[in-house]
Amino acid sequence: MIHAWKKLLLLIAFATVLVLAACGGDSDEASSGNNESGSDGEGKTIEFMHLWPEGSSKQHYEIVEGIIDEYESNHSDVKVEVEILSNEQYKEKLKVLSTSNELPDVGMTWAAGFLEPYVSGNMFASLDDLLEGPLKDKFVPGTAEAYAIDDTTYGLPLELNITPLFYNKAIFEENGVEVPETLEEFKQVVQTLVDNGVTPIALGNKDRWTGSMWYMYLADRIGGPQSLNDAINRTGSFEDPSLVQAAEELKSLVDMDAFLNGYNGLGNDEAKGYFINEQAAMYLMGSWDLPEWTTNEDNPQEFRDSIGYMKFPVVEGGEGDKDSFVGGPGVGLFVAENSDVKEEAKDFVSFFVEKWGEQSVEKAGVIPATKVDTEGTDLPQMYVDVLNDLNQASNITLYADVQMSAAVAEVHLDMIQALFGDAVSPEEFVKEQENALAQEE
Repeated sequence: MIHAWKKLLLLIAFATVLVLAACGGDSDEASSGNNESGSDGEGKTIEFMHLWPEGSSKQHYEIVEGIIDEYESNHSDVKVEVEILSNEQYKEKLKVLSTSNELPDVGMTWAAGFLEPYVSGNMFASLDDLLEGPLKDKFVPGTAEAYAIDDTTYGLPLELNITPLFYNKAIFEENGVEVPETLEEFKQVVQTLVDNGVTPIALGNKDRWTGSMWYMYLADRIGGPQSLNDAINRTGSFEDPSLVQAAEELKSLVDMDAFLNGYNGLGNDEAKGYFINEQAAMYLMGSWDLPEWTTNEDNPQEFRDSIGYMKFPVVEGGEGDKDSFVGGPGVGLFVAENSDVKEEAKDFVSFFVEKWGEQSVEKAGVIPATKVDTEGTDLPQMYVDVLNDLNQASNITLYADVQMSAAVAEVHLDMIQALFGDAVSPEEFVKEQENALAQEE
């Protein structure tokens, strides 16, 4: 009897363990379910992937960390989980994650051509509600539009860049030349510098996009801001006479020895070194380089004081004007369409955009895509001038290779390098690009 009683006690104990285990199993399943919906058991988690590692982008990284800390302190029920990769690693991982539709809740994207496959795959959420709500009228005109496809906005830009033509005032003065207003005057400056044994323009065209900016400006000044855009979006043709003429003018500059010797084999950073070492008089580059000419103490103060910038010269009889810039928004933010915390992710993006706009100029030397009031800001004069130019810009033409699909962009960049290398004629240059664009129609 005692033995039977012991057996009964053992059975009761075993049954109790099973019940407790079952309860524990229910708890685990609930927790797992919460995690799948973006919760950590106490609140919600936003997965955020960006491309500014501390080692290579310290100022950007620190701004991001500060914004996240502030957001989390304002939203005690939300945790932002961060993954940071370098630029190329980021693009590759985004591509891999997209194949299984497992994008982070919030990530970084670029405009136009880069955006397209993610939008056509229904992977990015519409952000029109933010533009019509908390971010209404916050952006510089023309910037958020670069992230729209079929009138729906799928990303919000953080950065805005234009491409001024930087020049060394001391070299200009030593050679008796002045800032040119027209292309003909520009050619005279180039010829004078060449005759005096001075390299007119630093260019590293191994990267190809650097040469593309020269072509884009010439196309804009000759055919107006729509000539190149129309060719790309197929309402026009790349064989438009103005685009042929732009190629001819570029070839003319090449023939004058306007560019640094060996430019097609030099990277952009190598070419920049020639400008920094005062071995070239001019350098066409994005406003992301403004810190180099204003606050970078690695460059001597005397050199920084000697750097100015000019608007790209106009072409007499051309359709473009001096207040039209090559440039456009840089990296932006997206929200994943299938995010389990989509509303929280959108709220975070809205907060991030505003805070980035308030801090990025002074802390990282970055011009944000949101409007900046320069009154009361502690900025170098060149920043103030560029920001004021942006406020008066008649047009900003988005970089050509960014507007194109990856395949067409590759043809465009190859043709740019070939034109600079005198390997194709202006007519062949435009024809190859027209064929590549026509094949995608």
